[in-house]
Amino acid sequence: MVGILFAYPVAALLLMSVTSPSLGLQNFETLVTAPVYLKALWNTVVISGSVTLLCALLAYPIAYTMAHSSRRLRRFLIFVVLIPFWSSLLVRTFAWMVLLQKRGLVNKALIDYLGLIETPLTLIYNRTGVLIGMSHVLLPFMILPLYSVLSRIDPSLSSAAASLGAPPVRNFLRVYLPLSLPGLLAGSLLVFVMGLGYYITPALLGGPTDTMIAQLIEMQVADFGNWGLAAALSVVLLAGTVTALLFVNRSLIAGAR
Repeated sequence: MVGILFAYPVAALLLMSVTSPSLGLQNFETLVTAPVYLKALWNTVVISGSVTLLCALLAYPIAYTMAHSSRRLRRFLIFVVLIPFWSSLLVRTFAWMVLLQKRGLVNKALIDYLGLIETPLTLIYNRTGVLIGMSHVLLPFMILPLYSVLSRIDPSLSSAAASLGAPPVRNFLRVYLPLSLPGLLAGSLLVFVMGLGYYITPALLGGPTDTMIAQLIEMQVADFGNWGLAAALSVVLLAGTVTALLFVNRSLIAGAR
């Protein structure tokens, strides 16, 4: 079933990258020589990496609190983390469009209630909007693997380090953080790989300079019917995903040794 429903369609699409419209590597040559495709490739890597970093910074304290809080607070935090899964990605993105617009709730709060700024900030149709929207959607995929690992770390290890004279910062960097790296790597892999193929959020919240690979694939198929170039872009996207998987796999194996 996997071969029929997944392997065969993917292989057919990848084969199309070197056979449509004619046999050869002209589609990949176009990707290398056309600045618009190189820019989209660069945007995809940078945006996915930035979202991964933001999710890690936001998820770690949340996962830490979940792992070391009371049962009632832990259940509440898990409920809050899982709420986004109950609503459509499109609905969540439209919600951010309402919140981040110049007359939206965020700017209104900063101007009218807090008095921090005088003119509205441009938080939408640019890189800022893309990072906010994607980080919100992908944050649970970083929190849950982290929580799974942090909840299994023996608290006595940190206590032992403290009893031996390690200050809190050194205790965290030398004991707690290394033990949590498997969860951090797993969450980072999930967020980065999923971010590589994102389409809806960048299309609605981003600007012309924030185009990602998935948007170009949709454009080549829907607007131009250029399946060969779309397949070539898909090959590049798949290669990036496989590279990320191999890198994290090797890092986990090295860490286990």
